[in-house]
Amino acid sequence: MKKLIVLVIVAALAYLLFWPLPIAPVAWRAPDNPGFTGAFARNDALSAMTFVPLGPDHAPEALAVDRAGRLYAATASGWIVRLAPDGSSPTRWVQTGGRPLGMAFDTAGTLWVADQQRGLLAIAPDGTLRVAARTTSAGDTIRYADDVDVARDGRVYVSDASTKFFAPRWDGLEASLLEILEHRGNGRLLEHDPRTGATTVLASGLVFANGVALSHDERSVLVNETGSYRVLRVARDGQARGTVSPLIDALPGFPDNIKRGGDGRYWVALVSPRNALVDRWSGAPFLRAIIRRLPTFVRPAPVHYGHVVAIDDSGRVQHSLQDPGGRLPSLTMALEVPGYLYLGSLAAPTAARLAWPALPPPVADTGRRRREGDTVGG
Repeated sequence: MKKLIVLVIVAALAYLLFWPLPIAPVAWRAPDNPGFTGAFARNDALSAMTFVPLGPDHAPEALAVDRAGRLYAATASGWIVRLAPDGSSPTRWVQTGGRPLGMAFDTAGTLWVADQQRGLLAIAPDGTLRVAARTTSAGDTIRYADDVDVARDGRVYVSDASTKFFAPRWDGLEASLLEILEHRGNGRLLEHDPRTGATTVLASGLVFANGVALSHDERSVLVNETGSYRVLRVARDGQARGTVSPLIDALPGFPDNIKRGGDGRYWVALVSPRNALVDRWSGAPFLRAIIRRLPTFVRPAPVHYGHVVAIDDSGRVQHSLQDPGGRLPSLTMALEVPGYLYLGSLAAPTAARLAWPALPPPVADTGRRRREGDTVGG
């Protein structure tokens, strides 16, 4: 029996130390975690949200609204569900045949969709779907289209979250965890020009490139770098084109989507608080490899804690709205429309909404910036 126990221990150690992995982690330095202090002080401002049913579909990762005020939800089944302006009457509108994530309308009413499996899609107002870009102009495949936004001049910006970890080999959550643990920066921001059909790389080396939003002046594109807890600004044109600079870093959670709001705001959804172990081992790639070898049930996992943050063009925190109970698990986005803030989720059976602007007063910003449930409808 004693020999058997020793063999089991040796086998377990050999597995933890030497079992082949899909990741090759590198060392980096995680920024200090502000936690729920200062601008991010704990509150329950999202507790007044009400739930928005989606019929038989679930996991509304992203939301968009058209010129008529109708709401659209990208769901795990591949269906884009359309709802009435009051959030009622969910109807299956278009099936993408993949996993739609980010969505944004252009000025002509075309809905641009970042589909995790199919690339960049364009859906006409009548529901006709076409694949706008599956590869870049250099010929490499868009592996993990994640979020999208459209400029007034028609150019489309889409994040390719990871060129190494993607479906169908890994599902979305597993791919994101692998990219974050490795931290080599396999993500990028792409620009697609519908007039020429060209799709080019605007920025690369990002650790899980996620949410995308044009700045209010449209001189730059904001992209969430989930694995580094920050929002980046990428210049669109001129000599500075492609230049990347932090807008806000050292966020207390993993930023998912980002959307423009009113009065110069940008809404950033934090899908989960940061993990102390992953941060502590940021400079120890060998130990992060061990995390990947651990059984799934003991690995660090996302925490269901609802949190959305509003920032301005200087990275100053204006609002921090939280739901410590995580009633809308894996909250991924906040979309501001007249009267409401709509909330999306990677895991919930519904979307949600919060009356707007019935929110707490702006918080005093002490966070780091640039580095120096009821039912709606039937």
